[in-house]
Amino acid sequence: MLQYLDEVARSGSIRAAGAKLHVAPSAVNRQILLLEEELGEPLFERLPRGMRPTPAGEVLLAHVRRTMQGYREAVAEIRDLQSLPSGEVVIATMTGLASSVVSAATMSFHARYPEVRISIRVMSTQEILRAVANSEADLGLGFNVPSSGQLEICWQMDTRLGAVIAAKHPLARLESIPLAQCASYPLIFADRSMVIHGIIADTFAAAGIRVEPAFHTNSIETMKRLAAAGEAIAFLSRFDIAEERQSGSLAFRPVRDRAFSDNILSLVRREKHGHGLAGLLFAEEIMGTLESVVA
Repeated sequence: MLQYLDEVARSGSIRAAGAKLHVAPSAVNRQILLLEEELGEPLFERLPRGMRPTPAGEVLLAHVRRTMQGYREAVAEIRDLQSLPSGEVVIATMTGLASSVVSAATMSFHARYPEVRISIRVMSTQEILRAVANSEADLGLGFNVPSSGQLEICWQMDTRLGAVIAAKHPLARLESIPLAQCASYPLIFADRSMVIHGIIADTFAAAGIRVEPAFHTNSIETMKRLAAAGEAIAFLSRFDIAEERQSGSLAFRPVRDRAFSDNILSLVRREKHGHGLAGLLFAEEIMGTLESVVA
């Protein structure tokens, strides 16, 4: 029926539309009459030399053509799926995410699509923004990526920081930990070059808790190793330690009495940019892995 309406409007007559579609003109006319009766509005003006859409017909035709275009695109995507994707997908991300969420997604994706090469590039937040905007990376995954008209957000969540401790830490028995109680143990702070340094330091200051961290580092991997090795406490998101939580070497505990400020994790790609099938499928894989961490 959608094709009947579209072709009558294009051809200007029911007879010409029937001939184009290889359908009896009476069948085309019957469908249009039934639809007009259902809508309670004429869709075409019957003129001596053909048919012209009414205002109601123009509204419906716009919808019809969008629907048909969407259908054609869906059919094209289904046909693409019949052949395995290939090529390279570049993802720009941060060090903790690269070794946890992105690594897990990459291994799962590679098992199903071995012909696709995945390049993982570790960058700062600003570098991720530039790499995706300049098409140097297909995808960007990072914390607190600045908004940009050039970027499309595929997935986003506020992933507040919490206490990251060894599985056998004395505080691991608690479901959440008071911030003041953390101060009784050696603390691991991100250094001033990292955005999360300000989030952590400001939270302790706002709570009126004076602390002198035992360790400073700009390496997420080092923070995780220090926490796993003893009673030191790091402050990271649950996404930074996805692999370690699964293996049981580290635990994540929310801070009970004083929430850390926003720590937004975003998966982005360039807006209005031709996305290859491999890139679209890998983005879906990343989002699935992120959702599994939340669950």
